[in-house]
Amino acid sequence: MSFLDSIAAGLALVGNIESFLALFAGVAIGVIGGAIPGMSATMAVALTLPFTFAMQPITGILLLLGVYKGGIFGGSIPAILIKTPGTPASSATILDGYPMAEKGEAGRALGMALWASCTADVISNLSLILFAGWLASFALSFGPPEFFTLILFSLTIIAGVSGESLLRGALSALLGLLLATIGLDLVYGTNRFTFGDPNMMGGLNFIAVLIGLFAIPEILAMVWNPTAHVGKARSLGKNWVSFAEYRRSFKSIVRGSFIGVFLGSIPGIGAAPSAFLSYSEARRTSKNKENFGKGEIEGVAAAEAGNNGVAGATLIPLLALGVPGDVITAIIIGAFMIHGLQPGPMMFILNVDIIYGLFIGLIVSSVFLFLIGSVAIRGFKYVADIPKRILIPAVLVLCIYGVFAVNNNIFDVGVMFVMGWVGYLMVRYHIPAAPFLIAFILGPLLEDNFRQSMLMSGSDPMILLRGPITWFFWTLTVLTVIAIARAGVRAVRGAAVLSGDLDD
Repeated sequence: MSFLDSIAAGLALVGNIESFLALFAGVAIGVIGGAIPGMSATMAVALTLPFTFAMQPITGILLLLGVYKGGIFGGSIPAILIKTPGTPASSATILDGYPMAEKGEAGRALGMALWASCTADVISNLSLILFAGWLASFALSFGPPEFFTLILFSLTIIAGVSGESLLRGALSALLGLLLATIGLDLVYGTNRFTFGDPNMMGGLNFIAVLIGLFAIPEILAMVWNPTAHVGKARSLGKNWVSFAEYRRSFKSIVRGSFIGVFLGSIPGIGAAPSAFLSYSEARRTSKNKENFGKGEIEGVAAAEAGNNGVAGATLIPLLALGVPGDVITAIIIGAFMIHGLQPGPMMFILNVDIIYGLFIGLIVSSVFLFLIGSVAIRGFKYVADIPKRILIPAVLVLCIYGVFAVNNNIFDVGVMFVMGWVGYLMVRYHIPAAPFLIAFILGPLLEDNFRQSMLMSGSDPMILLRGPITWFFWTLTVLTVIAIARAGVRAVRGAAVLSGDLDD
């Protein structure tokens, strides 16, 4: 199928009112979810997922991608107006956005955040369209040994989402790997850790684990501390961002977008590091570097370009290799699987119409983001004032409905609540949830490809070293482990020096 034929097939799939309405609704839900203090883009995507089950595959996936795109931008609204990042990626936006709001220039800051977000979104989507197909065609030469080494390397990204403590991240990942083994062994058909309960034979329901891990702890935290996210929203002020200011910040926006694309295409890094790296680069090269941190509009532009540049790029490893780029794309993999689609290189052959339909939808989502974002900026004060006594029960009802709707099974609701308390304890003791989810998804893939490799070779482990692709991923894995170990040693030495200075 030629390139033009692929575009025509994609357009035939998404060229209907239902797809565009789903995309529009998704962006709106994402912006509102990102803007509500205490919620996040991850939680918004997780809660929307069950509503996609009855939809056509392309419509459901576009709805989730819309929520993802909207949620990343939506987090900047409370970051600027009440100094509370709606998403972790919006933390860098606070540095200059909130000082601008304190000066009565919140409208300028939010306008620049919106323009930077939409520009970065377009660059990120174009990068996905250009690179995903090339990567997928390269991945068609992969067999089980190659996929095993790729997934093993992908598991080293857990270090990137482990936060301050690598040990806690590793503990979280081990728990995810352990729970992923529950159910039937796919090679020999034996039961593992089912304790004689037929409900456990299919393994733990992915949606129940997901919503339990991300949504329920937030609800418990809100119940425990209802005033944690209360803040006074600043007025927007009379000034709005001008085209001259956008042009002055354009270089930082493009640089931040490409930083986002590069870091987003590496599985597991996420939007927050990209936003801070983009911000620091803008500060390093700016003529107004002394003003950064005091209300510099270029700082807002760079931070927002960095975190939105990631949004399209995280779909590159998802669509081309079947490996989630971050926590939200790990959730979106669930939507593909529920609709009987397996992201990866074969999808570019078997479901090329869906791939190009998604590409077209993503380009349109940038336009919707600009329109909805402009309205959301002015309507934020109503979103921020939603009483917790209404918000908490509404989110809880959505969680229970969403999990029950998957299999019409009350056992899954029980799994969700158990995982909710596990997730809450993880939050209390600063154990990150992202490594758990990534290990829970990649663990079975790692095991299956390893065992298939062993069956192919008659249990000869040398098959895992066949060809240049396996060597490439083994080298990357070793280099990553060495880099992680060096960073850990450096952190321990730094802490020792600091404690020594304090003792003196």
